Amino acid sequence: MAARSQDNIYIGLDIGSTKVCCIVGLLEPEAVNPSIIGVGVAPAEGLRRGEVIDIEETVSSITAAVDEAERISGVPIDRATINIDGAHVLSQNSTGVIAVGRADQEITIEDVRRAEEAASAIQLPPNREIIQFFPRSFSLDGQTNIKDPVGMSGVRLEVETHIVTGATPAIKNLQRSVYQAGIDIEGQSLVPLAAARAVLTKKQMELGAAVIDIGGGTTGIAIYEEGEILYSSILPVGSGHITNDIAIGLRTDVEVAEKVKLKYVKANPGRIASTEKLRVEELGGEKGGIISKRDLHDIVQARLEEIFHMVQQELRSVGKAGMLPGGVVLTGGGAKMPGIEEFAKEALKLPAIIGQPSGLTGLVDKVHDPAFAAPVGLMFENMQAGVPAGHTNARIGETVARLRKTLRNLLP
Repeated sequence: MAARSQDNIYIGLDIGSTKVCCIVGLLEPEAVNPSIIGVGVAPAEGLRRGEVIDIEETVSSITAAVDEAERISGVPIDRATINIDGAHVLSQNSTGVIAVGRADQEITIEDVRRAEEAASAIQLPPNREIIQFFPRSFSLDGQTNIKDPVGMSGVRLEVETHIVTGATPAIKNLQRSVYQAGIDIEGQSLVPLAAARAVLTKKQMELGAAVIDIGGGTTGIAIYEEGEILYSSILPVGSGHITNDIAIGLRTDVEVAEKVKLKYVKANPGRIASTEKLRVEELGGEKGGIISKRDLHDIVQARLEEIFHMVQQELRSVGKAGMLPGGVVLTGGGAKMPGIEEFAKEALKLPAIIGQPSGLTGLVDKVHDPAFAAPVGLMFENMQAGVPAGHTNARIGETVARLRKTLRNLLP
């Protein structure tokens, strides 16, 4: 297949705890959304709970996913927007205030930038850095909830922002893995924020809604209100922990436990008779292995209750427990568990639905899946790499440039 032009090609690279996914989109003239022309998926090795623990294995996993996406799309892939994951990620809201300098008191883009810089001047430990920076709203001489103050008049400009920070060593290890796989990083986005980009509607964001991205090793949360991000976090627990619990309960290996989870587990199974059994040997387990379906259900329920209790605690910390009219949208591989939306409704006392990318063309059958919300969202973020809102902080760019130069000096 002849290689396509790189014009209007956008790439999202999601490096998760259990899989690496590369999405290639082509934006046709006059089209609103890109057409999916390439999808590459490979098992993730070398990562634990969203963080790199073995660079060489991580590079191999990234390369496998990228190679498959290249083969399907016919596009040579050497750049992408990537995800940031892991419990090292923290978020906070910050305010910046400036005095308007012009004699006519008209707000300029430079004034907005100065206000944003004031908001981003937060105290961070030496081993942490800003990953993403989101201006939420502006206030001008007491007038609040202004989306864009440029062109307005006033003397005191204030901006409310949402800032995502991460541990510098974890970020550098991920960046180093991506560069060694031959990929330049054009942007970085927190996993639940990328997923929200793919599945949340403007109406949901205005009403107040949360995305809960249940991955293999982590669960990401992004809460929106009045159209802007209010809070984000990463919890160090995911659907892979359910698999591990099943493996312990069945005294079998993780591969068999994963098959049991996919075939038999339901988040909200209804009444189960104590006599109902399942034979583990049918899925590759030890001969004669039998477990009660009720026992299996109890194992799964205990872990799900823990995950959603932690989510509820996060919602409560920002005063949004039971207070999101737009409800919660479940994404990630863990959202594919049958009955999980009903479980979420009961646990969080909020409306809950499964979120999956829509409105796309091309290989839609491959990405119309909650597990692909984050990589599709990263592709959308790649489209908007030059847009100021939600931009990657300049210090990230400097770090990337330094790291790229160092790696190239090390290469033969």
